[in-house]
Amino acid sequence: MANKLVVGIDIRDLRVAKTGARTYLEEILREFKNNDHGCEIKFFDSPFPVYGGRNKVLKLAEHVRFFFWKQAVLPVKAYLNNCDVLFCPDYFVPYIHLGYQPIPLFHDAFFYEYPEQVNPLWLKMFRTLGVSAAKRAPYLVTISEYSKTRLAHFTGIQPQKIISIYNGVKKSPARPPDEPGPVITTPTSKFILHVGVLEKRKNLVKLVEAVKALHQAGHTGYSLVIVGQSSSKDELDGSAELKAAIKRENLEDFVMMYGYASDEELSQLYRTASLYVFPSLNEGFGLPVLEAFHYKLPVLVAGNTCLPEIGGDAVLCFDPFDSHDICDKIRKVVEDPGLAEALVKKGTERLKMFSWQKNAEELVKVFHLAAGKGSFRR
Repeated sequence: MANKLVVGIDIRDLRVAKTGARTYLEEILREFKNNDHGCEIKFFDSPFPVYGGRNKVLKLAEHVRFFFWKQAVLPVKAYLNNCDVLFCPDYFVPYIHLGYQPIPLFHDAFFYEYPEQVNPLWLKMFRTLGVSAAKRAPYLVTISEYSKTRLAHFTGIQPQKIISIYNGVKKSPARPPDEPGPVITTPTSKFILHVGVLEKRKNLVKLVEAVKALHQAGHTGYSLVIVGQSSSKDELDGSAELKAAIKRENLEDFVMMYGYASDEELSQLYRTASLYVFPSLNEGFGLPVLEAFHYKLPVLVAGNTCLPEIGGDAVLCFDPFDSHDICDKIRKVVEDPGLAEALVKKGTERLKMFSWQKNAEELVKVFHLAAGKGSFRR
């Protein structure tokens, strides 16, 4: 019997990653622990805590530690464990190859699209070392065809070297049907839900304006619940603008900024929401779309970047720069139960396209391809 392919996976980013990047790592870790998919999997982590605060000196020190991990410690770990492939789901792979083939995962092209929202030192390191190392890798993995197109455009990496593999839906906490969930009091019983970190690109000010227009159209029974924390990066954080918009539109009693939600609380909010609205100006994938499908919610998304690709015919698209168009699309759903039901049915069907098992199976194909032991076919 042929020896198994030895695959190392860098999971250090679990110590600091949030939102979609964290979900990706958690789900991949769970999937490969439950099923090695014919490979020998090695998980590599640093024994030291990772600093995630805002102190500039400590942040700089953490950047140095990160690159020491990537360019010195991780290569040696992969070498000593006889890895054929080293998979890094956080953009950065070692520049040197000690007998293994590195595979980076780029979630998006935000480093290029929003340079003003990234620490200048980190941006320089990414463009000089991160992209250079990715170009030396046999393949680069990303999470949507949209991200693939943008990465090829900005990095100059040939499209045939970039392989898009869709994410799956985050596992929801199991709960017996007769067991009540957490008691959460929302501003109104019917509410629009949005989940995600409060970054500027999430475009939540326009969503608040759309809710105001919805009220002016007579639908005052609907409120907005926003789940998510402020960004830890000052350049990205949009919480101040969001709070100002809520006050300006006199919606303090109709917009709940929930903050962090546990898995149980988030599940309960999804279960009790009326619809999900995703007005983001740029996404690499948009995991909440799948989560909303899972909880049988009608889903409305910005008609840009990857969101129409992921949602397909199961979502209703709007112009994210026009709060009145967002409102009009919301009205279509709340005023037409048949449309809402149709969207839910399509969402349930489309969800079958996405799973972490399928993601892992396709990753393994890329690993074999990189090691010269297979081909990539969907």
